[in-house]
Amino acid sequence: GNLMKELLPFSEHPSGPLTALCTDIFTKILLAGSKNGYIIRWNMASFLEDPQNEKNEIKEELFWRAHATEVVELFIEEEKNVVVTASIDGSVRLWDAMTGYYFGYFGQARKFELSDTSRLFLPSDVTDFPSIIKEESKHMEKKKVKYPLMLDKDK
Repeated sequence: GNLMKELLPFSEHPSGPLTALCTDIFTKILLAGSKNGYIIRWNMASFLEDPQNEKNEIKEELFWRAHATEVVELFIEEEKNVVVTASIDGSVRLWDAMTGYYFGYFGQARKFELSDTSRLFLPSDVTDFPSIIKEESKHMEKKKVKYPLMLDKDK
């Protein structure tokens, strides 16, 4: 088909090259997995309604580290609202599609508790919590950072 828009995965987090893609059944949500183990969720609904209108953008909504190694496959299970990811290391994990909360991995002894997102935990090889991208925080804006200087009289 024709290229509608060039989409580069940029975020405040380094995602790396994209290795897996999937959409929801209505093609309003795009999920991408990266070589570095990250998952990025974009909302494409307004862009696909009118791609010629420059105000209609593809919006990055969620970003999280799913694996320590390359994501080789992912899909969204819409009835339960979960994302299933698979990595080159052989692990298959289950995540909440709206928040990126980790539910567990295939082969674990306990049942998946899909309704409980109150206790936030991560896989043992992942240390980054999910980042929900708010509309008002733009990646390209200049950020004011204050570093207070402290005088240590003992030194």
